[in-house]
Amino acid sequence: MVAAGEGLLAPTVTRRLIDEFARRPEPARPLPRRLEAVTEREREVLTLIARGLSNTELAMHLNLSPTTVKTHVGRLLTKLAVRDRAQLVIVAYETGLVQPGGPR
Repeated sequence: MVAAGEGLLAPTVTRRLIDEFARRPEPARPLPRRLEAVTEREREVLTLIARGLSNTELAMHLNLSPTTVKTHVGRLLTKLAVRDRAQLVIVAYETGLVQPGGPR
């Protein structure tokens, strides 16, 4: 194989390479264009909205005041040009921010 210009790795080396590769975190995917204007915190809020959390639950989960949660929701509605929470959920799924069957 080497004489033919091919590389040759011992099976133990191959196993170590595969193990090391499997341990590495998945590379970050670029944000869909639609989410570029959305802050990291707003993406977190959007994800939780898509998982079904109410504003009260969001506030408790993120340790925020209900008023701050309402501000984040309002900014998401404006930035994503949607009219209600149902459409926010659709955007979260369409952009891949949330996957069907993911954690609740």
